[in-house]
Amino acid sequence: MSVQSPAAVAASYFEALGRGDVSAAMELLDTTVVWHQPGANRFSGDHSGIGGVGALLGGMMAASEGTFRLDVTGSSMVNGELVAVPVRFSGSRSDASMDMAGVDLLTVRDGKIVEVHLFSEDGAAEDRFWGTP
Repeated sequence: MSVQSPAAVAASYFEALGRGDVSAAMELLDTTVVWHQPGANRFSGDHSGIGGVGALLGGMMAASEGTFRLDVTGSSMVNGELVAVPVRFSGSRSDASMDMAGVDLLTVRDGKIVEVHLFSEDGAAEDRFWGTP
């Protein structure tokens, strides 16, 4: 079996997330994945490994009362093992909401996502939504 291209791995990852199949998306992450969450909020910083990323995503779902959503809004852009994907993400809870554009930059090596960098169009609004550390 041949290893999927970085673009194909990224597409599978976002398709799984779009279906709400978090476990299928997590299977595409390398066990040593490093996730760089931007901002100055309780989720900001580096999260390592499947456990660290799983805890981050679980925390975001809890903080957004299960409403956090991520949608791909355009074509992926590939440069070697880097895949940049334009996204729109949103979430709400009883006292706040967030809805903004961003870019997810995935590093894909040997068929697995080894690093994730996220970029948000309005970091201050995202920080307000997620809350202080």
